[in-house]
Amino acid sequence: MSRGSSAGYDRHITIFSPQGKLYQVEYAFKAVKNANMTSIGVRGKDCVIVVTQKKVADKLIVPSSVSHLFKITPTIGCVSTGLIADAKNQVTRARQEAAEFKYKNGYDIPVGYLAKRVADICQVYTQHAFMRPLGVVPIFCGIDMEGKEAIPRNMC
Repeated sequence: MSRGSSAGYDRHITIFSPQGKLYQVEYAFKAVKNANMTSIGVRGKDCVIVVTQKKVADKLIVPSSVSHLFKITPTIGCVSTGLIADAKNQVTRARQEAAEFKYKNGYDIPVGYLAKRVADICQVYTQHAFMRPLGVVPIFCGIDMEGKEAIPRNMC
């Protein structure tokens, strides 16, 4: 009774297979790939553009309620590809991080710092057995104000 190549290595997030893989992380990447959605971010001289597909899975779903574009702050947005429930969880956490940063420092969070902070939190999800990796890939985009110059940012 063989279970295939994983042979029990996929039961816990903290157990490496003999090939050096974490199967739970591989499953999260597969969930993003199985969403069959493409998202693209492009940075221009004075703008940032993100594009994603809009797929309505069922006729009973209201098309206007399906979106993978999220507003984090007035100057930062996010487009997510993958599982929508994980995306909403991650966006909520990003909004919390942005609000906490503004409360502590008195100015808006830079896009690059927010992307790094969210990535660090996602890394923690791969280190504890009671958490699972999120099946979502976000692209953060926004305008950072440095001096009197507006600098467009597009961070993965």
